[in-house]
Amino acid sequence: MKSVQGQIANAFSSDGALAKAIDGYQERQVQTTMALAIGEVVPNQEKLVVEAQTGTGKTFAYLISAILSGAKTIVSTGTKALQEQLYYKDLPVVREALNKPLKTALLKGRSNYLCIERLKKQQAEGASGNEQLAHDLGQIKRWSAHTVSGDLGEVPGVNESSFAFPLVTSTADNCSGRKCKYYDDCYLLRARRKAMEADLIVVNHHLFFADMALKDTGFGELIPESELVIFDEAHQIPDIACGYFGQSLSTRTLKELASDVAYVYYSELKDTKQLLKAAQIVERCSDQLRLCFSHQGERGNWHEALKRQDIHNAFEQLSVNLDFLYQVIKISLGRSDTLDNCFERLLELKTRFDLFKQSDKLGFSFWFEANRLHLQLNISPLSIADKFTEHMKDLKTAWLFTSATLKVDDSFEHFNQQLGLTDVKTLSLASPFDYQQQSMFCVPRYLPEPANPQYIDALAQTISVLTQASNGGVLILVTSFSTLNRLQAMLSTQLSQQLLVQGSDSKQNLLKQFANDGHAVLLATASFWEGVDIRGDALRCVIIDKLPFASPDDPLLKARLDDKRKQGIEGFDAVQIPQAVIALKQGAGRLIRDQQDRGVLVLCDTRIISRPYGRVFLQSLPDMKRTRDIKQVINYLENISA
Repeated sequence: MKSVQGQIANAFSSDGALAKAIDGYQERQVQTTMALAIGEVVPNQEKLVVEAQTGTGKTFAYLISAILSGAKTIVSTGTKALQEQLYYKDLPVVREALNKPLKTALLKGRSNYLCIERLKKQQAEGASGNEQLAHDLGQIKRWSAHTVSGDLGEVPGVNESSFAFPLVTSTADNCSGRKCKYYDDCYLLRARRKAMEADLIVVNHHLFFADMALKDTGFGELIPESELVIFDEAHQIPDIACGYFGQSLSTRTLKELASDVAYVYYSELKDTKQLLKAAQIVERCSDQLRLCFSHQGERGNWHEALKRQDIHNAFEQLSVNLDFLYQVIKISLGRSDTLDNCFERLLELKTRFDLFKQSDKLGFSFWFEANRLHLQLNISPLSIADKFTEHMKDLKTAWLFTSATLKVDDSFEHFNQQLGLTDVKTLSLASPFDYQQQSMFCVPRYLPEPANPQYIDALAQTISVLTQASNGGVLILVTSFSTLNRLQAMLSTQLSQQLLVQGSDSKQNLLKQFANDGHAVLLATASFWEGVDIRGDALRCVIIDKLPFASPDDPLLKARLDDKRKQGIEGFDAVQIPQAVIALKQGAGRLIRDQQDRGVLVLCDTRIISRPYGRVFLQSLPDMKRTRDIKQVINYLENISA
């Protein structure tokens, strides 16, 4: 019988398992190299970091290596969409190719599963005259009668951003745990039990780190122990983990608690009117604190915000009334299991609330984020390295971190330092694509710099010219919503092609429309820099407005820069440039997705040429033909679009 490494190599050979299962399969040495490297680290519980550029086939590389090694495996992806693609699309192909018995499970965070107790409570309370909410809750109720999984993503006819979903799901704060009368029927528990029995479990980074931070009290950990942990899209880990290794407190959480206390009054303890009064005051004070901030939403430093008299007063008033609610509930302890649970939640919330009264703890950023409905206060560690390495030591497992974008200035040092990775193996795998033949990169001459008032007009003109040459098939990636809005207003009158704009529909629908049209122009920011996979002629040109430096107003970034300055380190070089390089690599990676693709990448930011730091960005990009002559780009686009 062949060794595990022999089985892995054979699976990827020209006459192996994949070749027999997939039409048009082509053996790729880089894919085999990656799979074998993973096979080596599993028995010894080692750590491996792999930058596998676009076209490497990293997903099949790690899936086949994990399955053939026989290790119980957790695969964590960047988003729920990628999680579902891996589980429903990639895994079935690999399982069929290997013809090997394999139990698999898809595990999501608790906010994705229907909570029976919250649904019953919501039915009793009603939808308060909101027609859309009443419709959505009705759909959920009908679906709940026959669902097996309890996964709310399966509810028909309800928008994914519906206000109904938070009302029928539990949180770590309001879950009753083993005390819940529906505990044995809990959909979250069912999913967890299935994961316990599985050989391979697919999760996402948010769930992984929420679980690692042990926020799910009452259930303990959701994710079972494993022998191999695989992080795909691993470049996202530092930012995501940061949110779970800190603390947060939301006015929404406080209002949910107040609502639950009021529900106890109406349903069980009508003789305790102080209970209702105290709950209503907390709800009102939560709203008053939220109203101190912009209706359009804002983010900022909490320490600075507390210096404002109105915010300070509203915060203190809320603190006083949380104490009042505590005293009122305490009198009725033992009379209601639900109220007892509310008391435990209140104790935890008061402890968290008090943390935000001392907003100058070293090594942490205290910041707030206000949206249209709620205010969230956050305490984020400036570095997760110590915390993450501490958790890694506790888990006896092999680790794989992989992404197409991990290296900065041809080094893994930045990524490894962020996670505190030492004694780690690294592997860099080049793309099999022939970028010189398939693509061109241009930084147009004579463009004003982004800070110039004339820049946006010049950018719109450049986009119009290139769109005409390519007859559409253009993805425009911008670095801010303000630029997106200004460009939308200008391009809507300049372009003859269909203009699709982020926010007008879901990401999935916009990408589908873009791919089907073949001549459309898609204008987007934020999430569209990653996870966009449009192959073939539908995408011929990617235009990026400027180098994707994070907003200087970001409170967490400000805190990190300040921390570096105190250490005598230049924050721009140590923090902002590496982040922007990774983001640019992600954006550039949208263009060439397979060996038949052809296209042009255009960066409308001359700082990549004129500034000393530009070298690091240029070095990070694929080896495309390079030019600064827009006429060459026009000719190239006209040729590939003909």
